[in-house]
Amino acid sequence: MKKSIILLICFLAILSCKNETKSKAVNQNDELTLLEGEFVFYDGAAVLQTPTEIYGVFITDKIQELNKQAKQYQKAPTDMVKVEIKGKVSTQKDDKILWDNKVEIVEILNISASNQVDNNVVKLGEQ
Repeated sequence: MKKSIILLICFLAILSCKNETKSKAVNQNDELTLLEGEFVFYDGAAVLQTPTEIYGVFITDKIQELNKQAKQYQKAPTDMVKVEIKGKVSTQKDDKILWDNKVEIVEILNISASNQVDNNVVKLGEQ
């Protein structure tokens, strides 16, 4: 009888630990991350480059809003702009986004022109 009670208590303790781990993993995915970097949206693909990482960006309504605001700072459609956003970062595989790191933009905090110098840019075609 004592063995049965001890086994039951151990089983319940293990079961509760597994449930707690799963709920923590879900909560971590819901946390927003502040990211600052260079952003470009071109030909249906969006990328955010921070000083340490490159993120593929999920195409949502927020991307459309960010792209619309970014156009006022771009000279050409492929120019990057500085952004500060809050988003949900993910490393899960995706069929469309092949970057290891991905982000879904939740909040747009700031947009400004990039400080990039275009002295080393080679442009092909008519100017």
